[in-house]
Amino acid sequence: MGKAIVLKLSALGAKVVFSYRSNEQMAKELVDEIEANGGEALAVQGDVGDFQQAKELMEKTMERFGSIDILVNNAGITKDTLILRMTEEDFDDVINTNLKGTFNCIKHAAKPMLKAKRGRIINMASVIGLIGNPGQANYAASKAGIIGLTKSVAKEFAARGITVNAVAPGFIESDMTDKLSEEQKTAIRKNIPSGTLGTVEDVANCVAFLASEEARYITGQVLNVDGGMVV
Repeated sequence: MGKAIVLKLSALGAKVVFSYRSNEQMAKELVDEIEANGGEALAVQGDVGDFQQAKELMEKTMERFGSIDILVNNAGITKDTLILRMTEEDFDDVINTNLKGTFNCIKHAAKPMLKAKRGRIINMASVIGLIGNPGQANYAASKAGIIGLTKSVAKEFAARGITVNAVAPGFIESDMTDKLSEEQKTAIRKNIPSGTLGTVEDVANCVAFLASEEARYITGQVLNVDGGMVV
């Protein structure tokens, strides 16, 4: 999903910076792909769940491009298990990456955005943050927290020309869904009014809209990309 968002924004003319935790080869290939298409990109290794590393990500962005106009908080992990089996580490790791990582990046991107009196912040939530899901108490809590964070920061930044919104994907075709059996996929589709899974491009298109000038009067909102799953 992150790759699709990076490619979409680059195709629309954005100079992109993205972080990665460990897969240096994949990061290099993405930079090469963007540059081959005439774009500019910078890959920065780091963990956005770490306050200092998130700060360094923003500093390197400013050093390279001189401004931060769009911030997309997409980093996320899952450690699914029932609450009775969930360890403290399972809970803390998901909250630290998904929710605290979002806070860290907003915190460090805020200063240049506020100084410029413009900006777009798009946080990746999930429909699970709206409805919950057995075995995903940590993930649901992190995504529900992102929604609350989005609405609060939107109110703080609105008068300074900065919009803050969240995107809540439903079931999206990915490596994770590829591992599901056809029987499982059929059961999932029955709960989606459109009858289909979404694509990473569907999510990227939503992010691109919220990052655009056309969305200048939209802030503090959660836009579901779920085929009508949560209505």
